[in-house]
Amino acid sequence: MCGITGIFNLGASQEQAAQPIPQQVLGKMARKLEHRGPDEESVVVQGRVGLGFKRLSIIDLAHGQQPFYAKEGRVVMLCNGEIYNYKELRQELQQQGHQFKTHCDVEVIVHGYVAHGADFIKRLNGQFAFAIYDADEERLLMARDHFGVCPLFYTRTPQNQLVFGSEIKAILEHPDVEKAADMTGLDQILSFPGPVSPQTLFKNIFSLKPGWFLMAQHGDVTLKEYWDLDYPKEDQAPKRLSEDEYAERLEELLLQSIRYRLNADVPVGFYLSGGLDSSLVGAMMHHLEPQKRFKSFSIGFPGVANKEIDERRFQHMVARHVNSIHNEISFDWPEIEQRLRQAIYFSETALKETYNTCSLALSQSVRDNGMKVVLSGEGSDEFMGGYVGYRFDKQRQEADMGTQGLEGMLEDQVREELWGDPNFFYEKNQYEFAETKQALYSKAVNANYDQVDSIPKLGIDKSKLAGRSHFNKRSYLDLKLRLSDHLVSDHCDRVSYANSVEGRYPFLDVNLVEFLTTVPEDLKLNGLTEKYLLKKVARKYLPNEIIDRQKFGFVAPGSPQLLRANIDWVEDMLSYERIKRQGYFNPDTIERLKKTYRQENFKLNLPFDSDLLIVVLTYNIFLDTFNMPDYTGASVSVS
Repeated sequence: MCGITGIFNLGASQEQAAQPIPQQVLGKMARKLEHRGPDEESVVVQGRVGLGFKRLSIIDLAHGQQPFYAKEGRVVMLCNGEIYNYKELRQELQQQGHQFKTHCDVEVIVHGYVAHGADFIKRLNGQFAFAIYDADEERLLMARDHFGVCPLFYTRTPQNQLVFGSEIKAILEHPDVEKAADMTGLDQILSFPGPVSPQTLFKNIFSLKPGWFLMAQHGDVTLKEYWDLDYPKEDQAPKRLSEDEYAERLEELLLQSIRYRLNADVPVGFYLSGGLDSSLVGAMMHHLEPQKRFKSFSIGFPGVANKEIDERRFQHMVARHVNSIHNEISFDWPEIEQRLRQAIYFSETALKETYNTCSLALSQSVRDNGMKVVLSGEGSDEFMGGYVGYRFDKQRQEADMGTQGLEGMLEDQVREELWGDPNFFYEKNQYEFAETKQALYSKAVNANYDQVDSIPKLGIDKSKLAGRSHFNKRSYLDLKLRLSDHLVSDHCDRVSYANSVEGRYPFLDVNLVEFLTTVPEDLKLNGLTEKYLLKKVARKYLPNEIIDRQKFGFVAPGSPQLLRANIDWVEDMLSYERIKRQGYFNPDTIERLKKTYRQENFKLNLPFDSDLLIVVLTYNIFLDTFNMPDYTGASVSVS
């Protein structure tokens, strides 16, 4: 819906509370978020807080300007996002005597806070990141939605101000925020699917965790979790229903989720990959509103050698089936090089793959067609066993494959530290991979490796893994390590808002996901058939050819293809001289990798192999884009 930013005076004394908050700085911070909200802008200073807002108008176009106020202006709020159950909440609050000035969905938050305090966050169903300032209590409350769809970053300055924003680039406009790289963030990206909140690539700039809120008052900052995914333990499974009952409930909740996400005062479209998830979203949209012809958006790859990557045949089939107005763009691999810098600017992180460039082109197509809102299929794989790792877990358990020898014992210790279970494998063997990381890092970084290493600092709540099946452990970790801060934040949110487009994700509905925690895992992964229950529901809405087609993981070209193209700026980014000068990586290791990756017969087996050089390349783009200093020593945040 928009971009939010602000400054809060944290100091306990009145003198500290009254330090000036320059509107000029707030304006610069807000304008860094122009792409998130080009329709309207506001900047206000009130008491301890200054707030900046950029609006992408979607609901109540005439009156939805923020901030929103309550208690005669003593409570003020900014929100990025959508509250999907706002009509129910609004009715309850009106019955309690609250008077609304608009029909905007997020106005319920400020009145809900007045009525119930921070506990009101637990009632929200939506995608949101908001900040509320309570002048009576001199308190700032900030919260992020359950799944982390909407990002929210913050830092504490030496002058004791809390500076926050929907994107880090807004925070960097504050003159007291120092720019420095945090190597633990890079280590996370190398070790896991992506960055993990509260870590970022910027020293002392943090990401508010999904399902958490922050309270700042009287000089103190406290963080508290209000929601988490919670699978039943294996010995506490709920009473089993029939397969048809589970399917009926899944269908009902998914339809309700889509119905919620169709609410807008502007046209709504949908992304169409040709796979099960996006196709089912489009089919259910058509089922709910058959009188409308929704616009669908897809991307094709006609020029690639691997014809499996080009899914246009399936996209056209679904578009005809749901009678959508179909919009298709073609993407050629040279566009990756052209859009890679842009992808890093908007994601504010290094990347493990180049697919964000394709997504940028797709969201641009949406905007070029005059659209602001699209529904997408993200979130299904993580809760319904859609990734190959779920099948591999089952095969490992059936084969009783254990680790062997001394290295196996050391790997078990790392798994115990990370997951509380030496027999659970996730992503890669981390003990073995530590040697690869240290070969990649410079001598200076390795001198501080104990501070850089992300393994001891990951902070996964192992109580949510204890006693759970391997399937449910993986689902929990996929939410925490793959979905929240990578797929729906730096991949979905960032590349959509780069073109002033809001993405909505029906599979990431809290009521739907909480129901899925009660579904037996053999109805998600049935034998080796992934997403079994979802496919059962989908047979009412889609052709069997879409449901039964073989799933494959899309992989865009990586660093080997970029190196073989002999692109000047790529060569410069990975040159021996630059790598040595910047001081983050070992230039000799990079040279050896470049030599290997350039070989015509060399091929990475993605996603099982790590494209180490694409991480190095995109990290160096990150350093250039944000004018980051060279490495000079331990670069680790103090939280």
